[in-house]
Amino acid sequence: MTHTAVTAPAPLTGLRVLDLATLFAGPLAATMLGDFGAEVIKVEHPRRPDPSRGHGPSKNGIGLWWKLLGRNKRTMTLDLSTNGGRTTLLRLAASADVIIENFRPGTLEKWDLGWEELSAANPRLVLARVTGFGQFGPYAHRPGFGTLAEAMSGFAAITGEPDAPPTLPPFGLADSIAGLATAYAVMTALAARDRTGRGQVVDMAIIEPILTVLGPQPLWYDQLGHVQPRTGNRSQNNAPRNTYRTADGSWVAVSTSAQSVAERVMRLVGRPDLTAEPWFTTGAERARHTDVLDEAVGSWIAEHTREEVIAEFEKAEAAVAPIQDVRDVMTDPQYAALDTVTTVDDPELGPLRMQNVLFRLTETPGGIRWAGRPHGADTDTVLAELGLTEAEITTLRAEGAL
Repeated sequence: MTHTAVTAPAPLTGLRVLDLATLFAGPLAATMLGDFGAEVIKVEHPRRPDPSRGHGPSKNGIGLWWKLLGRNKRTMTLDLSTNGGRTTLLRLAASADVIIENFRPGTLEKWDLGWEELSAANPRLVLARVTGFGQFGPYAHRPGFGTLAEAMSGFAAITGEPDAPPTLPPFGLADSIAGLATAYAVMTALAARDRTGRGQVVDMAIIEPILTVLGPQPLWYDQLGHVQPRTGNRSQNNAPRNTYRTADGSWVAVSTSAQSVAERVMRLVGRPDLTAEPWFTTGAERARHTDVLDEAVGSWIAEHTREEVIAEFEKAEAAVAPIQDVRDVMTDPQYAALDTVTTVDDPELGPLRMQNVLFRLTETPGGIRWAGRPHGADTDTVLAELGLTEAEITTLRAEGAL
């Protein structure tokens, strides 16, 4: 399905966001806001663009990741360490609602652009500070990346096979979770501003949101001394839950979080006798008998093609999904029906297929207005809108501020 322009006013229309962040967590938060109508101005260093422009594969020398991460953003350059860059940012801040940054703690203060100066320029401003470890504490000044959060949070410790090393995700998991959390935090701070009239600082540590989504591990340890081990694709909370190979060499995933689904699966695979076992009545007890359940389910699936497995599970109202790579995702009929991967026309690369906005709103939907723009493409336009004359812009450029 080809992306079409959104005609209804988006819910964040009128909100102005300055994206000073680089790489993933902070910029992703700004992308989420831009997707739902916020005016996002991406501010990059004149000579050191956001490194995400060069991450991953490129086409015609243009980074494709940036086309996704930079969508719905106007781009300008500004060296905040220069006098002209500092004064220009304060002028931008005066008319902004949100600034998102991910410099190490103390960096903005070093440039006299800390919360004191920014809030003086605009008392209604929300400043979202996204760092690896937060604004204070013994690790605050360390360089922080999502990989460190995935390691520190307990995620890597529980990921992988029991007799294999801890496993890190092959994508920016912690950064992405922190980006979504930052967008939520910003909207929370803006809701508070509606009541108080004043902005505030959002302190987002990338090590924290991933710990939240890991579930009750701290509670389990606190109350029971329980440390969750690595269990591969199995679960300690229910069974059967695993990936299974089909007769045609494909893979499917089965989940039985609900007792009724577990019973349906066992009837489907020809082992209704197992549902009568005393241990079958709870997910945790079933998990202690995973070997026998995996053998029953796995042997049945191994005798059927993927198409047959999906059809029979659907008929039995049991939960199954194919293990898909990106090629499958691009042709999956459910994703197609939802327009999850939509097409955006780009002046540099032509039609681009990328993930659509994160959710659908019936009355005020979001949308993708454009993909990531070239470095500094809108600098002069944004500064002219700010009231700077051509002479002032020329002076800033001569100073190296642009």
